[in-house]
Parts: sequence; structure tokens; C-alpha cells
Amino acid sequence: MRIGILPAGQALFSFIVDVFRIDGAARLVGTVSVSGAKNSSLKLMAVALLATGTSTIHSVPNILDVTIMAELLRRLGCTVDYNPDTETIVIDVPAEIEHRADYDLVRRMRASIAVLGPLVARTGAADVALPGGDNIGSRGLDMHIAGLERMGAEVTSEHGYLVVHAPAEGLHGTHVYLDFPSVGATETLLMAAVTANGQTVIDNAAREPEIVDICEMLLKMGADIQGVGTSLLTVNGVSSLSPVEHTTVADRIVAATWAVAAVMTQGDITILNARPEHMALPLEKLTAAGATVESVDNGIRVHINRRPTAVDIVTLPYPGFPTDLQPQFIALNSVAEGSAMITENLFEARFRFVQELSRLGAEVRTDGHHALVRGKPLLSGAPVEATDIRAGAGLVLAGLVAEGATTVHGIEHIDRGYVGFEEQLIALGAPVSRNVINDLD
Repeated sequence: MRIGILPAGQALFSFIVDVFRIDGAARLVGTVSVSGAKNSSLKLMAVALLATGTSTIHSVPNILDVTIMAELLRRLGCTVDYNPDTETIVIDVPAEIEHRADYDLVRRMRASIAVLGPLVARTGAADVALPGGDNIGSRGLDMHIAGLERMGAEVTSEHGYLVVHAPAEGLHGTHVYLDFPSVGATETLLMAAVTANGQTVIDNAAREPEIVDICEMLLKMGADIQGVGTSLLTVNGVSSLSPVEHTTVADRIVAATWAVAAVMTQGDITILNARPEHMALPLEKLTAAGATVESVDNGIRVHINRRPTAVDIVTLPYPGFPTDLQPQFIALNSVAEGSAMITENLFEARFRFVQELSRLGAEVRTDGHHALVRGKPLLSGAPVEATDIRAGAGLVLAGLVAEGATTVHGIEHIDRGYVGFEEQLIALGAPVSRNVINDLD
């Protein structure tokens, strides 16, 4: 948001914002390419802190969150160079790094908490501001804290910062059982454990492809990790790690978003660099909705030539249905034949998106963590507000099946998760533009 003083006689402040405008319904046809996963790239950048020297990470998406994480690493003492054309980031980590992650950066991106484990492992201490990020519900740090304390760390909360101190002899191995397979807690404890003294067992660990990607980079660096891809990770601490070169796993959420776009608009999209094995359940749901999903060289093709059929969704930790695709599938069901029940088991505030979708004429009724969606042939364009990355994507897709113009505000959220979203939509035939408006008009 840009704020400026206007001439006398006009409003005192001008709130200038970027919005997406979608001018009516469209059928999307063509090819898109998926970059590396946002939810992996940011964590791999934090992993680089564990080794002195220069690490190179490829397929890092050119999004705002990467810019924020790069600045955070610079403040910790690293030299960071990012080439958006090649999507390659080079991180030079000095022998001595700082251990404070400031509020002004951490509040803008929850993934900043990923530096917690590496900082404690490298420096024996960490002062990390309590994180911000998407407004989709509470995501506490209790399991991060409990795990670090079991490894011998002293953890306190002071003036909005999580303050962690390892014992003089360093963290020690332990057995940690996670009450829930938290991605963030698994990442923190994994990165803290790779150089801890002795063996650490993380039980009920998250199994997402992004966790596997982190493990693969750590293994290249010299870590000793067993059980990669399972819910039981066994980590034998090593004395040091070495810098490496690594390529980020493809973004399964972005790939699946394009697949949903094909089905919603009764289109035909080839998605390059997609990994179908990482989104098996969402693709099964799209097939149940009437789509044809085919493997092609380096990707998949998703097409349908009729109105989709409504499909029930229940979000669960991987390999269950991802919560990050829930808004897109609610949007899909809003124009499908029949009715469907969506059950959200992970984030209690994710249904805030429904209020905005209803402005487009969608028929959605929520009750606790359930939403009943009754499909209709066409939505109706209106101004709407994105409250998080995936809600923003869902609203844009809904605008593509709406009669009349739809204006999506809050697109800074979308920019945090999707590279060149409007350019790729335009290439597929969508009547989309990025406009600058005065938000007080």
C-alpha cells in the first residue's frame, strides 16, 4: 500500500494499491511451468546457515517471501545474491553469524521461524521474533519449544521474542514425539538435531515433500538422517556440515492450483515441472469431478469439456488432502454440479475466504469446521479481498467463472506464493490485468 498527501480540497490520504481485474468468464487453454516450492525454498535458505561457506540453491521462485528471507539472512551476516532470471540463489555463510531475527521481517512471513533451529545449532542461541504471516488461524510454537527443551535448550519469551539458549556443551539427542505432525516443528527439530550430540528421534514427524527436500539437502551436506519420507526420523548428530548445490522440489500447491483452474474453466492446461506423485489425492478428486489427467513429458495435462461434478474434501496432513488447496476446491465446487462438503481440520480461520467468495454469488454455508457448497453454473463479478495466499488464488479462479468484472484486492498475498500469476493467466487466455487504484474510491 502506498500512502501520499493529496492537493488541497481532496482527501487527506491516498491509499494506492495494486489489484487484479478479471473482465468476465474465460476458458483457460495452454501451457504453464511450475517453479520450485515456496514452502521448500524458504526453508532450504535457512538450512544453508548450518554450513560455513557458499551454498547454491536452484529453482527458487521470484516471490516476495524469498526477498524477505534473503534480507533476514543478510542481517544474520550472510552474503546473499539472487538471480530472478535463472531462479538461483547463492548464500555465503561466514564462520560467525548473528543470532537475532528482527520483528520487522519476521512479522511479514511466518516461514522466518525456520531460522530458529539453525541459529541454535550454529551459535548456541537464538532471538527470533514471534512470527506473522497469513491470517488463517493459530499456529503455535509449543512443539518447537518442547522439542528444543528436550534437547537441553532453555527457552523463554521476552518482549515479543522467542529466546533460546543451548547448554555450553551444545544440544543433545533425545526422543521427541509430536502431538501433531507439524511441518514447522519437524523442520526446526530436524535442523537443530543434525549437529547435536548423539541421536535424536522425531516421532510422528511431518512427511510432506518439502520435508523430504530439506532432508535431501541436509544429506548432501553430510547429515546422517534415516527414515526420510516416513513419520519416524532418526538423526545422528555430526560435528559439522559442508555447503552444497541443490535444486528445490517443484511446487505441488501451485501445480494443483493450475489443475483446478483447468477444471473450473472447463479448459485444457499442460503443467510442466509438475510432480503428480506429490499431489495424488487432489488429482484423484479432479478426476472424480470429471477431468482427465494425463502424464506428459516433464508434467501433466488436465482437461475437461463439461461442467465439473462437486467433490467432498477433508483436509489432513500429508499424504492427506492439503489445506493449502481447500480454498481453490471450494471455488471449484461453487460452480460444479451438485453439492459438496468441505471439512477443514487444520486451520480454523481458513473459512474466512468463504465470506468473500459469497460476494461473487457462491452458495456456501459454514458450521464450525465444515462448509456445505451448492454449485451454480456461473458466479457474478464483484470486488473481493484476499486474506491469504491461497484465498487470493481461489478468488481469482472464481473471477474466471463469473459474469461481469471481478476486482481482487489484497493481491500482495498472491504475490507471496505465485510467480507471474497474471502473466501466466493472460497466456492461457484469461481476461486479467493488474491495475493500480485508489482504495478509498
